Order: sequence, then structure tokens, then C-alpha cells
Amino acid sequence: MDFERLSGHRKWIRDQLDECVAFWLKNGMDPVHGGVYTCLDREGKVFSTDKSVWMQARCAWLFAFLCHTYGTKPEWLAASKSCLDFMEKYCINRQAGNRMYFTVTADGQPLRQRRYNFSEGFYAIANAEYYGVTGEKACLERARFAYDLIWDLNHGLIADPTGMGPKSTRTGRALGNSMIYLNITSVMRRVDPEQEKLYNERAKVCVEEIFKYHYKPELGCTLENVGPDGEFRGEVTEGRIVNPGHDIECSWFVMEDANRKGDKEQYATAVKIFDQAIEAGWDKEYGGLLYFLDCLGKPPEAYEHDMKLWWPHNETLIASLMIYRDTGDEKYLDWFEKTLDFCKRCFADPEYGEWYGYLHRDGTPTLPACKGSTFKGPFHLPRMLILCDQMLGQLLEKGQG
Repeated sequence: MDFERLSGHRKWIRDQLDECVAFWLKNGMDPVHGGVYTCLDREGKVFSTDKSVWMQARCAWLFAFLCHTYGTKPEWLAASKSCLDFMEKYCINRQAGNRMYFTVTADGQPLRQRRYNFSEGFYAIANAEYYGVTGEKACLERARFAYDLIWDLNHGLIADPTGMGPKSTRTGRALGNSMIYLNITSVMRRVDPEQEKLYNERAKVCVEEIFKYHYKPELGCTLENVGPDGEFRGEVTEGRIVNPGHDIECSWFVMEDANRKGDKEQYATAVKIFDQAIEAGWDKEYGGLLYFLDCLGKPPEAYEHDMKLWWPHNETLIASLMIYRDTGDEKYLDWFEKTLDFCKRCFADPEYGEWYGYLHRDGTPTLPACKGSTFKGPFHLPRMLILCDQMLGQLLEKGQG
């Protein structure tokens, strides 16, 4: 183990975390209405005042998680509470079974509601994490309610109280439902050990759904969309979609769960998911991870399929370092360092801080460049920086032992 090299990586990652957190505290927080603005340009100026509900929840979680990891700072806890309070006041459709909106105005007027329930999922982890730091029981109850609501919706146990029907007449399964719920479950279990049995049972179902329906070793990939029983729909574009970054994110969620149980077989399958995704998705000409692939090599439908986005690279850094930490296989340290080099060169912005969200295939930022959007806020990047800081610390401690 190269102690000096890993120490250098850790220092850079810690510096990036400090810059990222400062960027959002300075530019994103809304002192008037509460919550966070995430549509920020390169310098941090707001270019749209509409607020993403995902990002209110993710920001609330992130700042509470910082407190959990490094100790409570008043400005971190205040940022988390501001987003929690904004969501509670404005982002819940009380007339529709407490389903949550997708976007609202600066002052909280509802703009859009979507069928999927990721707003509720991020709301659950935000409240759970805040409870873990403060002990505020009301936050735990909110988290438990949202957690159960998502389960019931995803498994057809209740009708959607919004009255919105399915988006398509073609029924099926989406990878995001199982993998995101698995990650939500991990947070819930950590802060709410009283319900550990329930969390373990539901985590088991999530992993089974991923392996049974989405993981396709015969195709060398993990599919985003499949039929109700995992059928491969190769005749339509939707059925052939591979999102390498999603698969890699999924892999470390599954690895984390396998480590909890000591399940070596589950862990090995998760590593295969990572291997297949990184080998297929890595751009051998320009470097970086492509956004979408077609599993049969046909033209992807998404216009942005050959772009490079920040979050798949964040997930690659977490997953590759996790495998290296757990196995000592240098191949995964190589993937970590190759990805880190690409991120340093193309995503990081030493002048204004934070990372560019969106790059062209050749690694140049889309213009005008942005640091945040409806889908990018203080979540993927700082989460990666925190987790990699922790894992590098574990490796360095092991090396000294």
C-alpha cells in the first residue's frame, strides 16, 4: 500500500469537501423562504428560483450527515432544518395522501407532481438523518411514514392517492425503485435500530429484485427497465437501456448490504455488476463514463447518451474504492485513480469551487456551465467525498497497523 499516495488522495478529497460545502452554504440557501436553490451557474449565481423537492430533501440529509460524520456545526444543522421546514410547510400534497411534489416555486407554491416517489424517499432519509443527530421524534415518525408509503406504492399495496395512472400502458419494473429503496433502508436501519427486523426483511427483498429481474449476466449488464417478471424487451429501446453510473451506484448499495450480513456471494455478484458497467461504460477515447448505452450496441434514444455527468463518476469513485478497501485488489485502486484523474481534470473547478454538472463527451463543460440544476444539488458529490474520506482513512489506518 502506497501510504503517501493514498494520503494525497485523501487531502485532495477533504479540500474538495470543504469547498463544496462552503459553495452551497454561501450560494444556495434561501434566507427569505427557507430551503435551498440549486439552479446555480458556474460562479454560484441563481439562474432559476424554482425549487426541486428532491434537492430540498437531499440537502437536508447531506447537512445532517455531515453532523453525524464530523460532529455538529450550527450552520450545518441550520441548513438541514431550513430544508426540512420548507418541505414540511410547502412540499407535501396533504390532499393526496401526503404524496410530495417534484418542483415548487421559490415561496413554495406547487408546480409539478410526478408519478414516481423519489421525493418521498429523499424526504425519508432527510428526516431520519436529522432524527439521528437531534433525537427529534417527530422526524423519525415522518421518515417511517414515508418509508412505508413508498413500499406500499412500489408493491401495489395501495392505489396512488394522487390519482395519477401509470405513465405507460406497458407494465414492468424499474431498477431505480429497488436500488434506491435499498439505500433508504440502510439509512433507516442505522438511525432506527428499533425496527431493524423490518429493515432487514425489506433489504432482502430489494436485493432479490435486483438480482432476479435486472441483473442479466447473459447480456453482460444490469438493465434499467424489464418486464413484470424480468423479461428482456430487446425489441424496444426502453428495454435495452443501460445506465452504467446507475449500475455502479447500485453495486455499492448491494456491497454495503452484503458487508452488513457477511454475505460473500452477494458481494461477489455486486462486484460483477460493477465490472460489467465500468468495462462497457468507460469511454476509451476520451476517458470518463458514458451516460447511457444500448445493451445490444444499437443507437441509444437519449440525446445525452454520450455526455459525461458528475454523479456517475461520484458513484464510480465510491464503488471502486469500496472494492479495493474490502479486497485489496489493485485493479480497483486503478479504477479509482483513473476516475479521480478524470474528475480532477474535467469536473473540478479550482476557481469557483464545486464541480461542473455536465460535460460534452470530450470532457469540456457544456456552456454556459452550471454547478447545480433541478437534478444537481449538494448530494452526490459531497456524499462521495465524505464516504471516500472515510474509506481512505480506514485504509491508511490499516496500513499503519
